[in-house]
Amino acid sequence: EVQVVESGGGLVQPGGSLRLSCTASGFTLNESATGWFRQAPGKEREGVSCISSRGTIYYQDSVKGRFTISRDDAKNTVYLQMDSLKPEDTAVYYCATDGLCGTTAQAMGAVLYDYWGQGIQVTVSS
Repeated sequence: EVQVVESGGGLVQPGGSLRLSCTASGFTLNESATGWFRQAPGKEREGVSCISSRGTIYYQDSVKGRFTISRDDAKNTVYLQMDSLKPEDTAVYYCATDGLCGTTAQAMGAVLYDYWGQGIQVTVSS
């Protein structure tokens, strides 16, 4: 049984920071790709960032320079550090693993990921 759990979401003011954590039980995250997706009300789910087993990293253009993805193998945890947050970043963020990650958005399509967390709310508002 594989369980994926996100934590670290919440309410933050524009320009603030949050760090999301993704932990997995029953699966070793460094054996495959782990990605962060988000879905805002009325919008489709989109890939935000991913990291492959080899360390390949992808960022959606809208978050480049603001978000940083990393993996701590000792803790079997993937992080998404979100800085300079904007109201447009407001969404439910999902961690998913056992997928693919390359240099393009197509490489991290949601359909390619097997295990998903329940999602965590990130709200950026003043």
